[in-house]
Amino acid sequence: MKKFLLPLAAQLMLAAPLALAGNAAPAASASPTPAAPTPAPAKTPATVNPRVAVDNLSDADAQKALELLRSSYVRRAAFDDAALNRATLQGLLERLGGGASIRSEEQAKESDSPFRSEILDEKIGYVRLGSLTKGHLAEFDAALGNFNAKKISSLILDLRATPTNSDFELAAEVVKRLTPKGKMLFAVHRPSAKQEQMFTSDRDPAFHGVVVTLVHRETAGAPEVAAAVLRVVDNALAVGQKTSGQAAEFMTLPLSGGKVLRVAVAEVKLPQDFPIFPDGLKPDIAVDVSAKDEQEVLKTGLEKGVAGLVYETERARMNEAALVAGTNPEIDAEEESQRNSGDNGADQHALYDAALQRAVDLVTTIRIFAAKTP
Repeated sequence: MKKFLLPLAAQLMLAAPLALAGNAAPAASASPTPAAPTPAPAKTPATVNPRVAVDNLSDADAQKALELLRSSYVRRAAFDDAALNRATLQGLLERLGGGASIRSEEQAKESDSPFRSEILDEKIGYVRLGSLTKGHLAEFDAALGNFNAKKISSLILDLRATPTNSDFELAAEVVKRLTPKGKMLFAVHRPSAKQEQMFTSDRDPAFHGVVVTLVHRETAGAPEVAAAVLRVVDNALAVGQKTSGQAAEFMTLPLSGGKVLRVAVAEVKLPQDFPIFPDGLKPDIAVDVSAKDEQEVLKTGLEKGVAGLVYETERARMNEAALVAGTNPEIDAEEESQRNSGDNGADQHALYDAALQRAVDLVTTIRIFAAKTP
């Protein structure tokens, strides 16, 4: 009979128990000693959000905590009247979000921003509304008329360059051009007034088609309301960053040092109780970019148009004509790019508007899907 040899490691494993058995105690005392339990690792105390912790306190606990702080905190100066007033104001400003803020007088002033419109890829209408004024509203009408004449069925409404504004009547006029007649748009609620101020679409829309809005973290007031109303009433998707949460009318109080306190005295309410104040409008497609990069693309788009910020130009490549001429288009293009880079070393041709690109991709997808749907 053929003998099979076990590997050396397996032989040692079998031999070890037999060797131990020869020196083992009687069976009654042969049970193995249980291993000592491994101590559990020490838990690191979780960081508690102060606001969450305070909100979870009962009224009685909150009162007791305040009394203990006032009576026992080591630095009593932190609880004099001036310190308490500042702590109260700071806490309120943090909790009220866009409903109240302290800013400089320059920040409180509305800046001027130009209007611009163009057609992208002969299929998509683009409108940068700029400042919310009657003049720009007339330019908006002209742009929509041009889009209709050229059978443009998609519109990207860019509100990122529209400064903060509380002219809700003009915001309603912008929205009326894109929403069905008879629709309730929004209401302005003032606690001191018996009735809300209602805004309803009283005209036929000037444009029929897909609408996408571009917003960012500084979109505030009337432009913020316009984007939210289009989202609720016209199903217009929003692309960009969450807006500032200032869909309200404000009262300003001058302070020393060139500062003003802005306080919301009336809030905008949307149909279907859609929340916007004071938390802002959350975009359907979030695109997080730095404020610096966004300002750069907005400036370039105003000066040179936005098409170059979303559509890549065809890369120069070596071809037969170049070989005959003894040139290299690829090297020439790279040298031209370096010459255009400027003092800061940044290639101006590499500028890219991520939010606008997402909007273009979105309306392109919708248009293709609609074309294939019976």
